[in-house]
Amino acid sequence: MPTTSQLAHIEAVLSKHERRRKRGLERASHYAKALITTKAIQLHELREQSKNLLASAGLTGALLFSPSNLEKLHLPAIPASISITHSQSLESSLKKSLSTIVPHYPTELDENQAKQIESAVKVSTGIEAKAILEGQKLNHQVGYVGYEQHLQRFPGDYLGLHDDEQVAGIAPGLGAWGYFTKSKSAFTTQDYLREKYYSVAQTLYLPNWNSDFVKLRDWYKYRKILIVNPLNGRAVVTVLGDSGPAKWTGKQFGASPEAMKALDLHLGPRKGLVVFLFVDDPNDQIPLGPVTSNLSSIHAIK
Repeated sequence: MPTTSQLAHIEAVLSKHERRRKRGLERASHYAKALITTKAIQLHELREQSKNLLASAGLTGALLFSPSNLEKLHLPAIPASISITHSQSLESSLKKSLSTIVPHYPTELDENQAKQIESAVKVSTGIEAKAILEGQKLNHQVGYVGYEQHLQRFPGDYLGLHDDEQVAGIAPGLGAWGYFTKSKSAFTTQDYLREKYYSVAQTLYLPNWNSDFVKLRDWYKYRKILIVNPLNGRAVVTVLGDSGPAKWTGKQFGASPEAMKALDLHLGPRKGLVVFLFVDDPNDQIPLGPVTSNLSSIHAIK
């Protein structure tokens, strides 16, 4: 029979192993859940991954868990295969479909190019995006977009009141259409989103901009624009909030810091070639911001 001291020693050792077992389980559970959300893993593969993880943590010998014990982790049920997320699927679809039809230089699309791109965008996103809308078109539908500063949304607005990408700073002047609202007390969620996801186009270089200024100014003000980065398939719905950039910059478009972030163009040179199309949304149902799922159901409501 073991002595009292020996029993105490055995109990201490078992307690130590129990603590190590629990820590190992926590790590295994965390790791397994991460794998579940990012990969299509079969149940038997998960068990093998978990056993390897437990073994690497030193939980070997008598305390090494069998697959039946791993089932006690209470992990979510795993289907036979797990598809990638909607946003990943959409991005992959856009990237693949646009890679062979989008010119890789600034240009005005011809009719055939426009139809192909519009169709590819509709299939992937469900959004009716047009190179020409209500007889209006920009001088470019493919061009370089640049990272813009925040715009003042109301009198007295300052950088500290903007909740994202403060590194961009705030423009000292107003956008082409002035403040987004007349006062801070009148500032709404719509105004907030319009500035957060604004875009810039060279309306000032349209051939009839000066001769038909009043009509065109009102038509283009806050006009919805879909911007697509064909290199990664990311897309964002914006509104025109300013006019520019100047020709000498070598850029045809601009976008807010948050819109550039949605396109993954907010780092490095903060510039990239994009597709820039009008959003045909007369009932104002397409939300502003990153496009992460197919919105065809919205169009079905029309």
